[in-house]
Amino acid sequence: MFTLPNLPYSYNALEPFYDAKTVEIHHSKHHQTYTDKLNAAVKAAGAEGKTIEEILTSLESFETSKQTALRNHSGGFWNHTFFWESMTPNTTKETRVANGTLAELITKIFGSFEEFQKAFSAQAGAHFGSGWTWLVVSTSGGLEIIDTHDQVCPLSLGFTPLLVIDVWEHAYYIKHQNRRPEWIADFWNIVDWNKAEERFTQA
Repeated sequence: MFTLPNLPYSYNALEPFYDAKTVEIHHSKHHQTYTDKLNAAVKAAGAEGKTIEEILTSLESFETSKQTALRNHSGGFWNHTFFWESMTPNTTKETRVANGTLAELITKIFGSFEEFQKAFSAQAGAHFGSGWTWLVVSTSGGLEIIDTHDQVCPLSLGFTPLLVIDVWEHAYYIKHQNRRPEWIADFWNIVDWNKAEERFTQA
């Protein structure tokens, strides 16, 4: 049985950029619901004993009628866990930019870190409806900015995720209401670039 992961920080730790009430509801209600429904979907599909990554990378191996529930709830569970771990309260002006080998590749591909931020923000802002915007390692080893709808997970598409922003309205609506660009701007202040670099070196 899958259980709701603990956050790596308190509900109010990301203030003022990510408000405590949204974080609490997002984690304890939305993420908990995906956890509960994932367990039901796993049982219905006979997927007990598999890791979440094994499920996400083998969705087509399950009975067709079970795939939608597995995709939605395994994705919802994994995507949210990855999202929480992509942020940190311990940022400074110096750590709010990419570092190490990831920074070098970002500059090589996008021209500069600032140009990468602009491209990522534009894609997140333009995403229609509910979903996520990701920085991923492609199958060729390069970097791409992609967005996925609903709870589709990049692992299911063959990508290795490094960073994600949640652009479902429930992720930001209490503080930012319908002003998604404000949420995206605040997000850059709490990105854990050390975690992104760690993920990149392990890809």
